[in-house]
Amino acid sequence: MGQTLKCISPIDGSVFAERAVLSRDEALATAERAHAAQAAWAARPLQERIDLVMAGVAAVGEMNAEIVPELAHMMGRPVRYGGEFGGFNERAGHMAKIAEESLADIEVGEDATFKRYIKRIPHGVVFVVAPWNYPYMTAINTVAPALIAGNVVILKHATQTLLVGERMAQAFHSAGVPQDVFQNVFLDHGTTSELIAERAFNFVNFTGSVGGGQAMERAAAGTFVGVGTELGGKDPGYVMEDADLDAAVDTLIDGAMFNSGQCCCGIERIYVHESLYDAFLEKAIAIVKGYKLGNPLEEATTIGPMANVRFADEVRSQIAEAVDAGAVAHIETMVEDDGGAYLTPQILTNVTHEMRVMREESFGPVVGIMKVSSDEEAITLMNDSDFGLTASLWTQDVERAQAVGDQIETGTVFMNRADYLDPGLCWTGCKDTGRGGGLSAIGFHNLTRPKSYHLKKVTA
Repeated sequence: MGQTLKCISPIDGSVFAERAVLSRDEALATAERAHAAQAAWAARPLQERIDLVMAGVAAVGEMNAEIVPELAHMMGRPVRYGGEFGGFNERAGHMAKIAEESLADIEVGEDATFKRYIKRIPHGVVFVVAPWNYPYMTAINTVAPALIAGNVVILKHATQTLLVGERMAQAFHSAGVPQDVFQNVFLDHGTTSELIAERAFNFVNFTGSVGGGQAMERAAAGTFVGVGTELGGKDPGYVMEDADLDAAVDTLIDGAMFNSGQCCCGIERIYVHESLYDAFLEKAIAIVKGYKLGNPLEEATTIGPMANVRFADEVRSQIAEAVDAGAVAHIETMVEDDGGAYLTPQILTNVTHEMRVMREESFGPVVGIMKVSSDEEAITLMNDSDFGLTASLWTQDVERAQAVGDQIETGTVFMNRADYLDPGLCWTGCKDTGRGGGLSAIGFHNLTRPKSYHLKKVTA
């Protein structure tokens, strides 16, 4: 009996889905079929590839009524939020819209003697390893532009959202994307590393933990295969004295707690100017006390269980350590908190950067709030982190936000918003958040390679 992957539902701890992993030989055969299909796919006109990809996206949308409760079962997001198709479609649609311009030849110059230009060439087989927290949107960030650019894609999805890759492959195949051009696979970690080390893929895109990203880079070491990584985050919010207080509280607390805090760019620490601190805290506590923790299949539930008991255990551990060290917890344990996956959302004050909850990724419904007296203090604290994905600045002064943003070590600077991926901007990070970039024209550039043409017309 071969190894199987099991999706354990956070709703009740039952096995929701189970799939057998591919053997090493089966996985290599999958990669070989992909390589064989790539040239013909790349030879199709760009508009044809765009149309097929967008038809696949639409086919996913037609499944949404089934997908929403399926996601609740697999990773605990309440059905009241309606799934991910809005963002899924927005991102794919934007990449389709900018494809012709982003992939166009770069004309360097032509005269009677020379013609010089740079083409964008697809890598070949792109291996996408996608996470469970926003399983459709994170996958489409790479799947859509990779296919549009002429690559073929092999998708490996997280065990916690085991059925997402199958759904996407089914939808894209029904729309006319050839089966070997977009394949979903179930692999164990060992086989995954072996395939990367043996150059089964031409580019690897990984979204997940820092440890997972390190494993991908170790597997690719010496192969010269490119690896793009979007890893951990400890994203800060900074509320300046001129901020719209109500908007700041609503957005930052939602950014900290939505999806049970399981967001790559969720807000995990908040710095508030001393003049607004007390009012901010009062409003934040009121918001969180109003949440309804419960079964994600029930419409009344506003915050569901964390995706896995061990994720909740880590958040509880960070909270307990902080409280033992002097932090103040402001939310009483909710009756639905079962000590397992169902976890009370928490606001902590009297926190310091000596505490894990303010330094390590929590990836759960907890946020620490600290008082600051100046931009300089806030910048120092925001940069005191191993991560750099986004930072959310709250002020009425655009120039001030730009000046502060220039000093923050991060991938994206938000002003008066948070926790949103604009597909027109590069989604990127620094430090332990990883390297590379998705979406925008830069996303296309990272999924292709430059090829220069230096053509001399006259030899006499």
